Amino acid sequence: RPGLRIGYVPQSLAVDRTLPLTARRFMTLADVHGRRPRASEIAEALAEAGAEGLETRSFHKLSGGEAKRVMLARALLQQPDLLVLDEAAAHLDMPGQIAFYRTLRAIRDRRGCGILMVSHDLHLVMSATDHVLCLNGHVCCSGHPDDVSRDPAFLALFGPLGADALAPYHHAHDHVHDHVHGPGGCTAGCGPDEVPHDHAAAGHHHHH
Repeated sequence: RPGLRIGYVPQSLAVDRTLPLTARRFMTLADVHGRRPRASEIAEALAEAGAEGLETRSFHKLSGGEAKRVMLARALLQQPDLLVLDEAAAHLDMPGQIAFYRTLRAIRDRRGCGILMVSHDLHLVMSATDHVLCLNGHVCCSGHPDDVSRDPAFLALFGPLGADALAPYHHAHDHVHDHVHGPGGCTAGCGPDEVPHDHAAAGHHHHH
């Protein structure tokens, strides 16, 4: 829609390693509606992204998870209506992924913004989102993860066993479980170079 504010978090960022660049300096390079961000805005964004204490660290020496959180903080400076993440789990180990997704949920709940994640990680897509758009050269299927897991097109891609392994897990208790599944397969018309690409929107608003 017109005037939609978008915050973008790339999968990775290539930065000239000969360029002296702290996390704080990286944040100041953001354009916040035609101006540079204030120090207070930078501190608040870093804290919300779970990146406090990284301000003076060299951006080049940050771990994958630390760099991801700093890039998330930079995106939050835009006060986004929609937060877009490309391969959010890239360069993160399993504990790092779990912590990062929890941060995203907290941001979504606090800000009421939409979150659009582009991912090949089908376990994430099916367990951590409320709307899935599955692409494999074309739109295979879309909808709530429960519906997608039963969609004939999804079943044709992964077979009944594969689709069942990727199906969302439901639990009657009121606490959170983080589930780690084994790798899924690709069958029935999905060749080695045709891994399905999923766009998953998690949040209160969905924009496709």
